[in-house]
Amino acid sequence: MPRDDRAPRPDAPVYTGAERLQKVLAAAGVGSRRACEDLIFRRRVTVNGRVAQLGDKVDPTTAVIEVDGERLVADTRLVYLAMNKPRGVVSTMADEKGRTALADFLGNRVEQRVYHVGRLDADSEGLLLLTNDGTLAHRLMHPSYGVQKTYLCEVAGPIPRNLGKRLMAGVELEDGPARVDAFRVVDTLGRTAQVELTLHEGRKHIVRRLLAEVGHPVSRLVRTSIGPIRLGDLRAGRTRRLTNAEVAALFKAVGD
Repeated sequence: MPRDDRAPRPDAPVYTGAERLQKVLAAAGVGSRRACEDLIFRRRVTVNGRVAQLGDKVDPTTAVIEVDGERLVADTRLVYLAMNKPRGVVSTMADEKGRTALADFLGNRVEQRVYHVGRLDADSEGLLLLTNDGTLAHRLMHPSYGVQKTYLCEVAGPIPRNLGKRLMAGVELEDGPARVDAFRVVDTLGRTAQVELTLHEGRKHIVRRLLAEVGHPVSRLVRTSIGPIRLGDLRAGRTRRLTNAEVAALFKAVGD
């Protein structure tokens, strides 16, 4: 897909009703209109499961458009952001107690009203997704879709050899058993260790409770990925728009 690393342009027009498909593709950041016409001509674009043809018109707010089998969000009203939540910030868009909240970091850069996907407690930091796509947000948060989240934790050491097996086998908590999907020791520094664990459920404080239960309380917790989206080198307090390829990967992760 040409230029699939490009996010939809924030200043792209919002269409109402049917528009020519190549115009919709170009507005979504796929490429120039001529490049989009070539994609259509080469039968690489489908609309609602049907191979598109030159001259087709679509409503970008309702049509399911795929390029090379990847879902493309053509509705320019939809916003998909990654944020690195700093420690000490509450996971709400606004806080009635006056504490620093997520919206304080957005300013006027995002006109649409967005919501956070999942939560991180105030003492935790790392990756959050912000979007106004309610359907995708629900699927990303619901455990039945099995979207994995990865965390880097600083814990009390030393770490016994069998800790990973114990966590993957399951640990009984006060609200039922919980287990991780993957676990590894990243580093050890005296009586402190860094561990990485991956799980797909989202009960409140589940990572902290799991590690405390097995005798390794968390002193620092950073979420490094949600499904295919990684925190990378995004600085604390900063946000970035997800690329078309990343949004397509999120849809694929929830089976859409």
